[in-house]
Amino acid sequence: MHTGALTPKHHTPATYAATTLTPAHASVSSVRQPTSKARAPKRARATQASRHTLRVRVLALALALTFSLATAAGLCLTPSAASAAATSPGTPARAAAKDPSTTAARQHQQSTQGLDQAHVALIGVPGLEWSDLNPSRTPNLWSLLSQGASASLSTRAVPPPDRGITCPTAGWLTISAGQRAGTAGKGCLQPPVPQLPGEAAKIPNWPALTTYQSETGFDAQLGTLGQLVTDNGGKVAAIGPGAALAGADKSGNIAKYAPTLEAAGDLAPYNLIIMEAADLATAWTAQPLDEYGVPTPLPAAARQAAATKADQQIGALIAKLPPNTTILVAGISDVSPIAHLHVAIAKGPSPSGRPYDHGYLTATSTRQDALVTITDLTATAIQLLGLPAPRQVVGRPWQPNGPTAATPAETVAELADGDLASQVLREVRGPFFAVLVTVQLLFYAFAALALRRRRDTASPTPPATKPLSTEPPATNSPSTEPPATNLPPTQPPSAEHLSTDPSSSAEHPSSEPPLIERPPSEPSSTAQEGTPALGAPGGDFASTSKLLKSVQIVAVISGAIPVSTFLAQLVPWWTLPVPMLSVIVTIVAIAGLITALAFAGPWRAHVLGPLTVVAAVTSLALLIDVMSGSKLQVNAVTGYEPVTGGRFYGFSNIAFAVYATGTILGLAGVAQWLLSRGVSRVVVVAACALYGGLAVFADGWPSWGADFGGVPAFVIGLAVFLILLSGKRVSLLRLLLVGLVGAALVGALSVFDWLRPDSQRTHLGNFVQQIIDGQAWTVVGRKFSAMIGVTVGNWSLTLLSLVALAFLFLVLDRPSRWGASALGQAYRLAPTLRAGLLGALTCAFVGFLMNDSGIAIPAMALTVAVPLTLAACVRALQLTTSD
Repeated sequence: MHTGALTPKHHTPATYAATTLTPAHASVSSVRQPTSKARAPKRARATQASRHTLRVRVLALALALTFSLATAAGLCLTPSAASAAATSPGTPARAAAKDPSTTAARQHQQSTQGLDQAHVALIGVPGLEWSDLNPSRTPNLWSLLSQGASASLSTRAVPPPDRGITCPTAGWLTISAGQRAGTAGKGCLQPPVPQLPGEAAKIPNWPALTTYQSETGFDAQLGTLGQLVTDNGGKVAAIGPGAALAGADKSGNIAKYAPTLEAAGDLAPYNLIIMEAADLATAWTAQPLDEYGVPTPLPAAARQAAATKADQQIGALIAKLPPNTTILVAGISDVSPIAHLHVAIAKGPSPSGRPYDHGYLTATSTRQDALVTITDLTATAIQLLGLPAPRQVVGRPWQPNGPTAATPAETVAELADGDLASQVLREVRGPFFAVLVTVQLLFYAFAALALRRRRDTASPTPPATKPLSTEPPATNSPSTEPPATNLPPTQPPSAEHLSTDPSSSAEHPSSEPPLIERPPSEPSSTAQEGTPALGAPGGDFASTSKLLKSVQIVAVISGAIPVSTFLAQLVPWWTLPVPMLSVIVTIVAIAGLITALAFAGPWRAHVLGPLTVVAAVTSLALLIDVMSGSKLQVNAVTGYEPVTGGRFYGFSNIAFAVYATGTILGLAGVAQWLLSRGVSRVVVVAACALYGGLAVFADGWPSWGADFGGVPAFVIGLAVFLILLSGKRVSLLRLLLVGLVGAALVGALSVFDWLRPDSQRTHLGNFVQQIIDGQAWTVVGRKFSAMIGVTVGNWSLTLLSLVALAFLFLVLDRPSRWGASALGQAYRLAPTLRAGLLGALTCAFVGFLMNDSGIAIPAMALTVAVPLTLAACVRALQLTTSD
């Protein structure tokens, strides 16, 4: 809808409103009022159109307020009241609790019938990695791999202080709760040995373990798995202390516990059999501790011996299992000071009914081939037993997902390569960002010196010429008052080049120069008014400056670096001998190819030519990627890594910042080209709104971007761009309306996602359910803490953001001894740049406020916007002449 495309969000800070925004009524003085009676019909049509626009805005406001009030009510409800509201009669997919006693009885009857025949063996092998598997040392695991489905397992739970790993106890507790869990204290604690009053057992210190989960930010409910099975008439058997943690009920009790497999007896009566093969973990805990209380890595020989012993236990258990038992093998934790991806194998009937044949596993929690999570293990066991998954279980069942490599050896090699990529990424990510920040800072200093040299070398600059217009002088709107200025927070009011006043450029669609300008070597036969032909006597030294040309090329390469970090995933750089050098060379090479394209055609002569090419490649590459499964973001240096487990699909926060900035700047370049060819401004705005709407939709659609915080920020930034492009002022009222529409849009997408089946929801729908359950503030608090931590702790990105903004406003936009009014020249030759730059900066600022990545969003947005703006400014200086 056109109105929605022009509307961002209400999270606009007061400082921005005070310095950048102009009240809507202020634009009246700058628009000449019609005095002829012949214009009365036109005025009537305008009045009718304004009334229609008002009705549309009122309707949008009503819808947005309705959703906002519903959201606020959900946040204020207590968990019990919210649950009652969610399960009231008529609520889709929530009617399961209309009558608790009747529903519980019906579910118990259905589950008991399914549990009579269901058998699941969950085998946890803490620390088991794909590199541990070998046909001779681990024949039982090799056989399961040959016959079943497999994937890498992300075991992210609640880590110990100062260590980003999952300890064995935390892994078992996570399986118990179906949500990330952990233990208090330093280092990795051993699973407590259950107390044995008889055949049953009780977990010691269970209340303390349960209480601690409320402090982690995830509020895991321990005992969920065991309680669910026993409540539905099922039987749980646990073998080993870790298995007892996973199988205990919410009171910490387990009906059948055996310390060893030999003591377990007959397993046929049990529906859920959990066994701990702890040989790797036992060997690891015998190692010396580091300064964080975590054992040091196992020697290779000790690791191989422990993996062999674990394999023997697995083989012995398989021999005792009832027929048609589904076997789930998982390396549920790390046994090293560094986090890894682990083994996940499934054999037997799957939740969908078809068997886990030889192939890859997947789950809707990751949407990636051969990648599942530890919380999925809980959901898989529950669904295999035919039980309804509680809402607190955040995982999704493992599903077979087609054929894998031809042989088990090739499968192991491919999955081990995925873990290698994650390990290499962990090693190179920090140094890469250090190099990126350092190079950017040095480049800004170099560019500032180059611009100063240009100013010192060039002859005095003539008075700035106004944009040309082919309209008769009578159509211009003279004004005795200076135009109102609307500046970003960092720009002094005296600098007029960042003004949102449309009268300086947007009123004259014919004043923009053509996109393909004549290069300096081809002097124009018809010089523009007030601008001597390029190459004429007295021409600016900047037009032939090799130094400025090199600045422009390096700036375009720099602006292409962010998208190249994703495109680099098309090359297996992590397998090369020197990964750090390999990733840098790969990224720079791809950025060089994009730069070559930017300068390959006649568009290179235009102020916005290279900028438009790089921004368009950025937007289209990430749009296609997110629509096809987000493959380029997995293990990218600016993407997400499966080991961390923060996100597995859709737009990461950094990818969003790059994508949104590229989209808005790309639209500014395309708009300039269309306007220069005489296309109506209304058509241009509509075309930009159409693609911009698609870009926002792709960012928020649950099956593609699934980005909750990015949608309002994107809508606001896009709306600022479209409002300025249309020749209107960015008033506070307009931004408030846009903010409400942005909130309504992300709310509608979230509700739509919530209405889907639980197994198909993304975090958008899950957040709606968390609002209903009264858990939203826990999530919001965790996200806010993460945003503050990233912003305060990542000083390098904070420094990069401040320097980039200082370079933009104090060097490019302010004439001084150390700067040149280059940005003003670029605005004069390409007026749409102002709208695009302000829209991109607004999007980055709002994204900073609404996402848990904090300063990383504006830092990456500026890494795209500022170098490309610099390239446009350099070209503007080259096209500028002086006496």
